[in-house]
Amino acid sequence: MGAAALREQFDSFLGGPLDWRARPLPETVPSGIAEIDLPRGALTEIVGPASSGRTSLLLSILAAAAHRQESCALVDAEDVFDPASAAAAGVCLDRLLWVRCGHNAEHALKAADLLIQGGGFGLVILDLGDTPPATARRISLTSWFRLRRAVENTPSVLVSVAREPLARTCASLVLECARDQAAWSGAVPWGAPAARLLRRIRARATSTQRRRACSHVFTAKAI
Repeated sequence: MGAAALREQFDSFLGGPLDWRARPLPETVPSGIAEIDLPRGALTEIVGPASSGRTSLLLSILAAAAHRQESCALVDAEDVFDPASAAAAGVCLDRLLWVRCGHNAEHALKAADLLIQGGGFGLVILDLGDTPPATARRISLTSWFRLRRAVENTPSVLVSVAREPLARTCASLVLECARDQAAWSGAVPWGAPAARLLRRIRARATSTQRRRACSHVFTAKAI
């Protein structure tokens, strides 16, 4: 039987022409920000400078996972996580494993790898947001590929946070955060030094997935 005839039989059995290049879309979960969903079994990368909204997005993701009753792990490379702020943002600390890595990016990477391979966590976050860029860039692309392979075919959501893209082609979804607008309160008398209070920051997250890009605006409260 020829290849053309064999394909016709498959198409007839499936009820229509088969797209041989199509792949099933991964299951996604809400991030807590409207229109931004995170893929399970894949690596999502959040990038942006300080005060760009990346921490507020991270806390939103943790709070959304708590709403789903999932256990979470946060690998904190630079010991910057603030439990009080997280609890105020709706994060369930009873369901969160906080791994402090003492300013060691390599230890953080190994910890994330072990947590993914060990299983049992619906969400694993590797926070390199305050790691010096020169140090973060020394993480090899091979290490990122190993993380991606470890999370594949699992129900876990793996999120990396950094100042600039590090995982490159290993990430299925990249969220680039940037500050859009800041809101201040308090009047400044003429001739007096500035003494205003930062109330909130309007941030913009641009997501890139499967060669498509879209932009989302969200508001982060000042902490």
